[in-house]
Amino acid sequence: MAPPATHCPDCRKPIRWTRTEAGRNLAIDPDPDPTGNAAVWRDGNGTLRSRRPTAELPLTGWERLHLPHIATCPTHQEQTALPIGVVRLADHRRKKNR
Repeated sequence: MAPPATHCPDCRKPIRWTRTEAGRNLAIDPDPDPTGNAAVWRDGNGTLRSRRPTAELPLTGWERLHLPHIATCPTHQEQTALPIGVVRLADHRRKKNR
């Protein structure tokens, strides 16, 4: 049985948390979506895991595609438009893994 979905603190829609290959948490929409870009599966410990499928490692039979919640969250989409002359600093920071 799947654990209950939690809710997005911004839009209050149901979400599920996965652990990425990099060890980070990723919120996904709870229902599979064929247009998604996150391959999700449950590991041997029952943890939801996610990764980005590639040409070298395509989707496997035990994985299902889901959309990251940030792509469908209406609150986030309203916040993406910045006023003229304002720069989002997160877009210009260096990645930790470089």
